[in-house]
Amino acid sequence: MHDALPDAMTTSPTRGEFAAAAAALPPASLLRRLCAMVYDGLLLLALLMIVTAFFLPFTDGEAVRWSTFPLLTLLYWPVIAGAVLIYFGMPWTERGQTLGMASWRIRVQREDGYLLTWRDVAVRLAASVVSWAPAGLGWLWALWDPQHRAWHDRLSRSRVVLLPKAGKASRG
Repeated sequence: MHDALPDAMTTSPTRGEFAAAAAALPPASLLRRLCAMVYDGLLLLALLMIVTAFFLPFTDGEAVRWSTFPLLTLLYWPVIAGAVLIYFGMPWTERGQTLGMASWRIRVQREDGYLLTWRDVAVRLAASVVSWAPAGLGWLWALWDPQHRAWHDRLSRSRVVLLPKAGKASRG
């Protein structure tokens, strides 16, 4: 017969315990976030180049522009927006990290500590335009915010946290 598992192994943390543990994670610095963004920006650029390449046979290799290909443009821009949504949405809803974020040990999560939903992803991406629009002022806000949150973090009710090093997490 198998021994009964200890209580700690049979019960999952309550919502309050999970939220408390997630709240204990320190916020990620702006520099760390920007470094992850550069990494993700390069990966996203590569993805968008691949997506664009699928449209080039229909334009004889020319750029997809409204003036020359209006109907194709109506399809192209939603496909590009969808690629951006999927690039961020899949990893954020599954593990809270893009490849760039994982490289810099940061994770995005809702204020309650749980992973983002697809609705949260859409709100966060739309709100990020607000952070960039006034010359990046929404990002610089994180330097003065007590929780190091940029405008889009606040608008989407999310936060970016620094994860512990693997060795420290297993000792804890």
